[in-house]
Amino acid sequence: MRAVVFDEFGRRPEVRSVEDPAPSPRGAVIRVEATGLCRSDWHGWMGHDPDIRLPHVPGHELAGVIEEVGPDVLNWRPGQRVTVPFVCACGRCAACAEGAQQVCERQTQPGFTHWGSFAEYVAIGHADVNLVGIRNELSFTTAAGLGCRFATAFRAVVAQGRVAPGEWVAVHGCGGVGLSAVMIAAAAGARVVAVDISPQALALAARFGAAVCVDVASTLGSVAEAVADATGGGAHVSLDALGSPRTCAASIKSLRRHGRHVQVGLLPPAAGTPMIPMDRVIALELRLLGSHGMAAHDYGPMMEMVEAGALRPDLLVTDVIGLDAVPEALSTMASGGRGGVTVIEPHRPPLAGEPLGGD
Repeated sequence: MRAVVFDEFGRRPEVRSVEDPAPSPRGAVIRVEATGLCRSDWHGWMGHDPDIRLPHVPGHELAGVIEEVGPDVLNWRPGQRVTVPFVCACGRCAACAEGAQQVCERQTQPGFTHWGSFAEYVAIGHADVNLVGIRNELSFTTAAGLGCRFATAFRAVVAQGRVAPGEWVAVHGCGGVGLSAVMIAAAAGARVVAVDISPQALALAARFGAAVCVDVASTLGSVAEAVADATGGGAHVSLDALGSPRTCAASIKSLRRHGRHVQVGLLPPAAGTPMIPMDRVIALELRLLGSHGMAAHDYGPMMEMVEAGALRPDLLVTDVIGLDAVPEALSTMASGGRGGVTVIEPHRPPLAGEPLGGD
């Protein structure tokens, strides 16, 4: 199969032919029809994830068709349309027994613990635990984001943040996860403050339901002051959807009394350790919560809202590329772009003028 491969961290990846994956006894091989380009993929390519072993194929949010299943798979067969949580669970540990597969003790993550979905095919373990069926009406390009950015944001807003109608929700960082959180919080009846440095990202946030947009670059005071002014004293819920020491602290400082901070963006060690304002946490009795993906068995309410049109993850997609354009897109990701989400279609032939990744 063709896949995006890097042999050194930070060195431009290549598109080349590699061996096809085979399913484990309880696993499946998915023909990847669409896969999202995420900031986590950039972190992995830069060497910020200790699980990655070289050479490596990145990619962790995907949708496609089951190509083959192992002999011990009970509930799935070739030809079915599926997506996959980026945290793939074992189904047997204590966390899984409690229904908390998103923090499985023996979890695997495509694109990190093993080769991922920037390829024509990807292997997924424990298919009966980790695959999520998708209807024919839902495009693969839209469904790809349900494996990571959209499902992650949904659980962070609904299950961890417990956002209620009328509450103020601040979203720090309006990339794929942040824009998803804006849309989901607005659909839940919250009033949303979107915070970012990119005018393009903030324009999309306003389109998806943000009542107030805070441009960090043009804010005279602190971000926390801007959020407090907009919300009449601070947010009830604040999410760090980017993952940096600065956005983590700003999110906590943006809260009102009894507010809830939800850490969604990853905080790799290379970014430094956040300085948590614990004096404020104590004085205002704040709650600090983590959120790490969403288990396959919890997808039902989100899928119902997507199928009903209450949530529109399709609107987040602003660019669709083929495999040959991925090396350039991944290498330049840190420099920003026009906002929204880029989705890769691995089986799509390159378009005229699209950069070639090598073969």
